[in-house]
Amino acid sequence: MATKYIFVAGGVMSGIGKGIATASIGRILKSKGFKVTAIKIDPYINVDAGTMNPVEHGEVFVTDDGKECDQDVGNYERFLDENIYTDNYMTTGSVYLSVINKERNLEYGGECVSVVPGIPNEVIETIKRAGKKTKSDFVLTEIGGTVGEYQNLLFLEAARMMKFQHPKDVLFVLVSYLPVPGIIGEMKTKPTQQAVKNLNEAGLQPDIILARSETPMDEPRKKKLAIYCNIHPEDVLSAPDVKSIYEVPVNFEKEEIGNKILRKLGVKTRPSEMKEWDNLVKLIRNHPKEVKIGIVGKYFESGKFTLMDSYISVIESIKHAAFSQNRKADIHWISSEDFEKDPKTLKELDKYDGIVVPGGFGNRGIEGKIKAIEYCRKNKIPFFGLCLGLQLSVIEFARNIVGIKDATSREFDKNPKNPVIDVMQEQKELLKNKKYGGTMRLGAYDCQIQEGTISHRAYKDWAGEKSGPYMISERHRHRYEVNNDYRDVLKENGLVVAGINPKKNLVEIIEIKNHPFFVGTQFHPEFKSRPLKPHPLFKEFIKAAIKNKK
Repeated sequence: MATKYIFVAGGVMSGIGKGIATASIGRILKSKGFKVTAIKIDPYINVDAGTMNPVEHGEVFVTDDGKECDQDVGNYERFLDENIYTDNYMTTGSVYLSVINKERNLEYGGECVSVVPGIPNEVIETIKRAGKKTKSDFVLTEIGGTVGEYQNLLFLEAARMMKFQHPKDVLFVLVSYLPVPGIIGEMKTKPTQQAVKNLNEAGLQPDIILARSETPMDEPRKKKLAIYCNIHPEDVLSAPDVKSIYEVPVNFEKEEIGNKILRKLGVKTRPSEMKEWDNLVKLIRNHPKEVKIGIVGKYFESGKFTLMDSYISVIESIKHAAFSQNRKADIHWISSEDFEKDPKTLKELDKYDGIVVPGGFGNRGIEGKIKAIEYCRKNKIPFFGLCLGLQLSVIEFARNIVGIKDATSREFDKNPKNPVIDVMQEQKELLKNKKYGGTMRLGAYDCQIQEGTISHRAYKDWAGEKSGPYMISERHRHRYEVNNDYRDVLKENGLVVAGINPKKNLVEIIEIKNHPFFVGTQFHPEFKSRPLKPHPLFKEFIKAAIKNKK
């Protein structure tokens, strides 16, 4: 079977779930026995997502091979249960950079290089390369933004060219929004009609429309879209809001989207094997008992709104672990700056069964996080620190247990007397020259787990080991590390180094003894958690939180 290509674009407005729709279609096709991969195209000049504002753009997801990506790549991995790699993420900046580098290297043989077809051809080449590397039957490509914006016109042109070159192997899905204005009380199709018109102007016609809305779409609206958008009524699928994103593949399959796609691409239809996924959705819908988790951070505030996308992988990892224990995660957002303004508010942490301090950059709200960590340590509240969370745990321990009162990180003080957290040697020259993009410790690194630790117990089934130290692999995104000059004094005072990177001799996991769960990781375990395969450390954390609740 020739590789099939499915493009997914959005209409009317952003943030309506193109990424989840793409991931859900991929999950359904995989459930039919096909090999599937997914690609995200971001219409930004940024070469990768590493320098994008997390409040505006959401979290930066990191792949095993160190690519800093849009958060939708995380959704692809979680839904497909497949690793995504460098070629599966493009930006306007990365495509132009690749073309310019090729031109500088005379790879165009002295030809004049134009935006069209040069840029679309580079996009097509990357899409095909990603499919070939993963040996995929289906390559899904999500085009960021909405149709009608000039930023993604070149990517739509690439899709048009592929459709012209391979008419039987390319399919186009439009995810569009149908608003229901409160003052009118009627679902309106006109914005989607306009989105299809814009798509037609780019030389494309949607094969399937996914009609996003607050409530299910009715037949009159479906017929109206069919007439004005030149599409069969059965190819206009209702995609109403759901309580959990994991319900989306189930709802899509009720509409037979998988077999509709196969028929349109000339592939024999197959039954889906979605039993495990169906059981997960049943568990979520049945509202099991709750476990109350607080996330202490700073990247979720924008005016009066809470923007959860800054920590989306952390949130989903907590949910996955809770699902595995027949629980629903009741997640709350806690601003670390509140603890700096009024330390008495730390008592609010007693309300939670467990506390997470996730990653981040900069010194805003740092002292509040350190106070929260100290409170969790002293009051035996299950605590999980991720990346920056580990670094602040070490600083708190150094200050309050070892007695190094001015212990800090070089990230917060450029001339520290006691940098218990320091920049990696190879990073110092880069930082000096203000080279920040793509220069951190990125991607998968080995970690040797030490026997007799919470982490050893948590990972043993995942690693297939029962006793003795063993190696696992986790993903990183950071510049600063535990300073080895202070490691001995920290250990002498009771800090447990539960995991190290043997090649670089770097601390990867710390723990504290005689605590229900106090673990910090230099890596980001949230990047490897899947709904049907929760990450072992999150799973162990939730188990401790449930016991704390009892």
